[in-house]
Amino acid sequence: MRRRLTAALTTLAALAAAAVALVLTPAAAAASPAVQYTNPLVNQRADSQIVRHTDGYYYFTATVPEYDRIVLRRATTLQGLATAAETVIWRKHASGVMGAHIWAPEIHYIDGKWYVYFAAGATDNVWAIRMYVLEGTGANPLTATWTEKGRITTAWDTFALDASTFVAGGVRYLVWAQSEPGIATNSNVYIAGMANPWTITGTPVRIATPTLDWERRGYAVNEGPTVIQRNGRIFLTYSASATDANYCLGLLTASASANLLSAASWVKSPNPVFVSNAATGQYGPGHNSFTVSEDGQSDILVYHDRSYRDISGDPLNDPNRRTRVQKLYWNADGTPNFGIPVPDGITPVRLQSYSVPGGFVRHYNYRGRVEANVSPLADAQFRIVTGLGGGGTVSLESTNFPGYYLRHRNFEVWVERNDGSAGFKADASFFRRAGLASGTAVSFESQNYPGRYVRTSGGLLYVQAVSDAAGRADATFTLD
Repeated sequence: MRRRLTAALTTLAALAAAAVALVLTPAAAAASPAVQYTNPLVNQRADSQIVRHTDGYYYFTATVPEYDRIVLRRATTLQGLATAAETVIWRKHASGVMGAHIWAPEIHYIDGKWYVYFAAGATDNVWAIRMYVLEGTGANPLTATWTEKGRITTAWDTFALDASTFVAGGVRYLVWAQSEPGIATNSNVYIAGMANPWTITGTPVRIATPTLDWERRGYAVNEGPTVIQRNGRIFLTYSASATDANYCLGLLTASASANLLSAASWVKSPNPVFVSNAATGQYGPGHNSFTVSEDGQSDILVYHDRSYRDISGDPLNDPNRRTRVQKLYWNADGTPNFGIPVPDGITPVRLQSYSVPGGFVRHYNYRGRVEANVSPLADAQFRIVTGLGGGGTVSLESTNFPGYYLRHRNFEVWVERNDGSAGFKADASFFRRAGLASGTAVSFESQNYPGRYVRTSGGLLYVQAVSDAAGRADATFTLD
């Protein structure tokens, strides 16, 4: 009887352990591996585009301040683009069309050849901006042979720029910005099918017009369209308003199965999705593109902005827009979450709880806690920086409250401003350890109270000793 009871208890224990594993494993697996970069990536480069090709290289192009040439860089890592050699693949014409305002190049690999889309004015009228295409032959676009395929002809001979292309449902489309006769805006967003990489087919369809207040600050602008496809939907970002601190990103959404050449298929979000942020010191984020992390598991937002609000004169003549990158997150409903333009320096991560499925470390009323579906996103983003207390420690700095750190006070975890005291620095410093419940995750041991770890209990964060399996799980986090 005793043996049967012991066996039954052993079986129940095994089942309980398996149940715990089933609960814990999805929580750990739900987050994609953390990616971290250092911003700004490239100074004085606007309208940035980065693509990752099948050869394992990232290719970078952007508008240069002189508006006179098209440049490319390549590297095997995103951060490597910061120091990669830059190659000029084409220069403006000495006279006539394509002789001024060389703007917003984009590089695409289509049917075995490279194509660069760009906008250009003319020497006798720098504002006669139109869209043009280069074709490159060769495996490496930095050394390819480039030829001019000419202008992309649309329905009107008017201001047109920011061409981008994508494929959905086996059909290639072009999206771009243009002024349309009879519409009192600076530019709208259009879409058309493509007969080949330099020719549209059919009648262009207007899918976005700057009608909302945040799209009309300084200028009535919808421009810089680009596409990311996920979760059965097509998300098209665009830039709005003047290219100063008012510049921001808007979003159009369409079902991947919809008729993309019908304006009714596209739904505009009522509010901008990415805007200036005074707390982080980032102004005028816009003209973005999307790429992927080195492991292919995270989407990366590429954009330009400035580190100051006030600009003397025309912002187009200010050279200090710079290329920046940060992780793009996805909401539970499958929509993108852009968050805020993060501070300069190393990009932040989220800490996903190993024991609370879908739960992330966040601050709310400055108290540290673990919750699911955190909004705003930045409440759950922290920069892992050199520890304020030194000695090989790390500190976790709030993204939307720079200068505020996770610290323990009376063994409760709060997010508070660094007051410079030795006590604060010690309370906000932790040894980064291998995860107590998983070696692929992390745990944070208090510097001034060895043996005590940041852990969740009842949804709140504490610094406590850990003595059992449940405690080890509560003190373990995956970086996302």
